[in-house]
Amino acid sequence: MTPITLEQLQAIAPHAGARAEIFLDPLNRAMAEFAIDMTLRQSAFLAQVAHESGELRFVLEGASGEGYEGKVHLGNVYPGDGPRFKGRGLIQITGRKNYQLCGTALELDLLEHPELLEEPVNACRSAAWFWTEGAGLNLSHAARAHGVKENCNLNDLADIGDFEGITLAINGGLNGQPDRLAGPGARLHGGQLQSRRRR
Repeated sequence: MTPITLEQLQAIAPHAGARAEIFLDPLNRAMAEFAIDMTLRQSAFLAQVAHESGELRFVLEGASGEGYEGKVHLGNVYPGDGPRFKGRGLIQITGRKNYQLCGTALELDLLEHPELLEEPVNACRSAAWFWTEGAGLNLSHAARAHGVKENCNLNDLADIGDFEGITLAINGGLNGQPDRLAGPGARLHGGQLQSRRRR
């Protein structure tokens, strides 16, 4: 795997400021750990991370989390789960169920300490875990209709250039798709990402 450089990360996330330097090594280590190790994989992953995190500026969802209260599909079955398990990390792990799965995979007690996902290393590792495992566990109807398979690894979609499928798996819809496609992350190392439909 060719690690990304600080200059590349600053181009991908020009509003990150000093946070680009903070996240550079954790991002490279997380991509290596989860085999996000080829140009299209890195390009797609970083384009999504840049959009979801506001260019590395946000590792905690701005909303209160009340909107997630009682959402059984997220595992939020206890009072207060919505705010407690609102989005954290660079790809916004959300819901008790996802915190538990992510915590098990990363060997972190996220049910007791959800704030651990706000730390740079854990924010990066959780995003990479979600990329390779988590997204495929909770697919939206739109993602399934597009042809994204349950338990998918988004590296596989990146390999075939299915950026629309990646966005549907992460976001549930195509919110911010033009930004995801047009952002500098979509052009890392000259990668050509397209909003291609699967057949």
